[in-house]
Amino acid sequence: MDDLLSEKEQIEKMREWWAENGRYVIGGIIIGAGLLFGWNQYQNSKLNAQMDASRLFETLAEHIAAGELDDAQATADGLASNFANTSYAAQSKLAIARLYMDKNRDQDAADVLTELLELRGNDELKYVGRLRLAKIRLYQDKAEDVIGILSGQDSAAFAALYAEARGDAYAALGRYEEAGNAYRQALEDPASAATIDRALVQMKLLDLPETTAVEVEAGSDEAGSGDSE
Repeated sequence: MDDLLSEKEQIEKMREWWAENGRYVIGGIIIGAGLLFGWNQYQNSKLNAQMDASRLFETLAEHIAAGELDDAQATADGLASNFANTSYAAQSKLAIARLYMDKNRDQDAADVLTELLELRGNDELKYVGRLRLAKIRLYQDKAEDVIGILSGQDSAAFAALYAEARGDAYAALGRYEEAGNAYRQALEDPASAATIDRALVQMKLLDLPETTAVEVEAGSDEAGSGDSE
């Protein structure tokens, strides 16, 4: 009899608890279900956006392969507008910059690579874009810009490539000692065998004028100008 009363008491307590708290439990279930539904919807929309961006990038690749600049520009603009700061938008800027260079539009290529560097994220692609921008600036005889573009960059994978480009810039500026240091840095990098043409960099280093000779020549010029006074 006592056991029966105990069970009845437990049932009665459960009823009382449910009467007091049942609405909160139901509310929590409803909120949880709503959050789960919303999360699933968000994931689905995110997946759909990725698929749309992928298809658009494939279209861009086709236009670039065919050399269709106007269509490629329009497609790249669509990626930039609708999928900004995604890897597809970043890759599209690298691709369209290459097409611009093929069309001898180096400034347009430089502009679009600068836009890439201003995007959020996509750091690995930015390392590629920064190197290509530096090479365009060298092509444009803007070697001073290259120093600024590549300074303060820390990437083991690009260290030798960046050092070589800095060496090219310093050599173009007549700063041969700094050029030599940069070329040696490129050659001494442990990963250089896989990233740069070591024979070419070695040739660039050997082709540099001797620093001492440059200093002597500069000193002679200064002395000559002093004598003329």
